[in-house]
Amino acid sequence: MQLDYLLFDFTDEESGRASFDAMASVFPDRLPALVGEIEAVLRWAHGEFGAPSASADEGEWDFDLHGTVGADLPLDIAYDARSGRVALARPHGDGRTTLTLTIGGSRVFCDSFSMAFHLSD
Repeated sequence: MQLDYLLFDFTDEESGRASFDAMASVFPDRLPALVGEIEAVLRWAHGEFGAPSASADEGEWDFDLHGTVGADLPLDIAYDARSGRVALARPHGDGRTTLTLTIGGSRVFCDSFSMAFHLSD
């Protein structure tokens, strides 16, 4: 899948795990497309590697998702694995919404992620 909004930076950790960080800031008319990319990435990870787990010993991957509106007003945002959808509070105003996604895990997960989304490290 080609990503238009999420541009990931790769971080390799000494523990053998690694992560990808992306931040995108869009006006309201582009928010559905950005959310769609986040949903696609998280559905892929969940479908290929099962449920996320913060424990490095128990799971292949995990993620962190945050959002802000305007000048750093926090946005309630969550991913529902059952539906494969991102739920977010409706942003107020017509300013930018900024979403950040960190996703990472084992070397196998990161290699697969890079190949699935055409990333290079």
